[in-house]
Order: sequence, then C-alpha cells, then structure tokens
Amino acid sequence: MKDSSIEETGDTRPGAETLQTVQIWDPLLRLFKWSLTISVAAAWGLGMFGPDIMTLHFWFGYAVLGLLAFRLLWGLWGPEHARFASFAYGPVAILKYVFGMFRRKPSYWPGHNPLGGLFVFVLLAVLLLQAVSGLFVDPDDYINVGPLAKYVGSETTRAALSFHVQLGWVVLGLVGLHVAAILFYSKWKGENLVTPMITGRKKVRKKP
Repeated sequence: MKDSSIEETGDTRPGAETLQTVQIWDPLLRLFKWSLTISVAAAWGLGMFGPDIMTLHFWFGYAVLGLLAFRLLWGLWGPEHARFASFAYGPVAILKYVFGMFRRKPSYWPGHNPLGGLFVFVLLAVLLLQAVSGLFVDPDDYINVGPLAKYVGSETTRAALSFHVQLGWVVLGLVGLHVAAILFYSKWKGENLVTPMITGRKKVRKKP
C-alpha cells in the first residue's frame, strides 16, 4: 500500500518521472511559520508607527518569544524536516549550492536547501536578540518599560533600547531578503516556495 503522504506528480515532461510530491512541512511548523510572520509584522509596525502606548507591541513581542521557544523545541525533537540537524550544512555545502543556484530550473530540494537553512538560523537568532532586548528597554517615558528593565542599570536600558531599534531595521532587511528569495525562486527557477508552507506538500526528487 502506498504511503498516503507520497504521490506521483503526474507530470509527463522529460525527467519528471524522477519526481514525487511528499509531505515535508508538518502542521505545527506551518502554524509556527504564519504565526511568527503575523507577530513580527505586527510588532514591527506598532513599534515604528505607534500608538504611543506600546502595550500591543509588547504583547506581540511576547508572542514572538513564545513562538521561538516552540521552534527551539521543535528543532530538537520535531519531525525530520523541522529538526535543525536536517538543514545545518557546512560552508562547503553552502558554497556549492550558491554556485549552482542560478541555474534556471527548480532545485526540488527536500526541506530547506543549504542557503535557506543558513538564513533560518540567522533569522531566528536576530529575532531572539530583538525580542530579548525589548524586555530590558526603558525609554524614560515611564510607560513603555520592558518587564526586566528594573533589574538592570540605566546605561543597560538605554543600550537595550538603541539595540532594539537598530535590530528592527535588520529584521526589516531580512524580511525583504526573504521576499526577494521567494520571488527569485518563483520567477527565475520556476519553484513555488509559498504553497508548500500552506499545504505542507512539496515536489522533490525521488530517492534512488
């Protein structure tokens, strides 16, 4: 009996017989992905454009921290493609992928490719630093004070605020890079990266 998570593509083009559609992304990982997207976008927008009282900004920041905690656990004990070990590639593998990524054809990579895996680690690290620094900020308005600001000195709270603001622009840059990568894969390589993160199913090459 065929595994219900695998199906033939039905594609009759040359080379298509080596492809199959498989379940790659599990439901919890997909829920994490879209919840994190919404929380980061909301926190960034509220932080940059107000309102003056940042209560909602803080709550979305707490949501980001909670989601990152889940991702850490899921990266250690989740399904195969959710685990950090499945996309932790060395520099040689990353460079080899980079030199071949501009070929105008889909890669059909199972899970995160080496460059995408590196990006995931960078993004998670930056978001963690951004969210944690927000816990220590104190803008001297006696309102938007981080819950841990009272445990550190004024120099630390000012440094945390500056760091938090600067990292906000880094996060925006990473999001822009992520969107650009999705467009590059879609338009140049003919590979849809968004639909698999909605359905969980992705077209990959058959294992020999």
